[in-house]
Parts: sequence; C-alpha cells; structure tokens
Amino acid sequence: MADDVGVDTDSLAFCVRRACDALGVSAASLGLMVVDAERMASINAEHRGKPTPTDVLSFPVDGPDLAVWPPEAPPPELGDVVICPAHADEPLATLVVHGLLHLLGYDHETDDGEMLALQDRLVADQEHPA
Repeated sequence: MADDVGVDTDSLAFCVRRACDALGVSAASLGLMVVDAERMASINAEHRGKPTPTDVLSFPVDGPDLAVWPPEAPPPELGDVVICPAHADEPLATLVVHGLLHLLGYDHETDDGEMLALQDRLVADQEHPA
C-alpha cells in the first residue's frame, strides 16, 4: 500500500520475494506500507515514543518463529514494514530488505554485524543476480 508518495511498490514487493527466496522463506505474508514523513512521525511516536520520521520501521508478528513453524499450519504472517522515502538515506530496496530481516528476528543493534552483512549480500544479489 502506498500513502500517495509515488513509489513503485511492485518493485519493492519483488525485492521482498527475492530476499525471501534467498533466505529459504517459501510461504509467508507481510504488509508493506510506504508513507510520507508526517505519517511516519505519527507511527514512530505511537510505537517508539519518538515523534519524528525515520526511514524504516518493522513490526514482527510470526517471523522470528519461522524455524519452528509447523509445515501443516497456514503460512506465517511475518509482520509489517513501513518505509518513508522522504527520510531514506539508502535505496528503498535496501530499506525493504532491512525491514524484512528485522521481521525475521535479526537485530543489528545486538549482533556483531551479521544482519547488515546479510543485508548487503541480499541487496547485492538482487542488483547482480547469478
């Protein structure tokens, strides 16, 4: 869903699908919202207590539990990724992969660089497919 910010969400959805394929996530759903700075500031204030816009936010649901997801269960809902192009210092494809990794339980604030290295590899693989 786009919040009238003129972004090609189909290409972002394609990036998510390619990253999921590379990560072995074969069946799942997630929400992707592209919003303006005012809406992002509102979401950031509501959920993080920071009334300013940011580039990307992630709201995980089932994602971190994928490793133990029962095969007979319905596909998991990974969660939601919200992107604000007006505050993006990175390409939107990078931000959507970043958000996806957070939905899957990765955290660059607590790991030793693994998440950002994986993010870089996934984005590079999309730019230069094998």
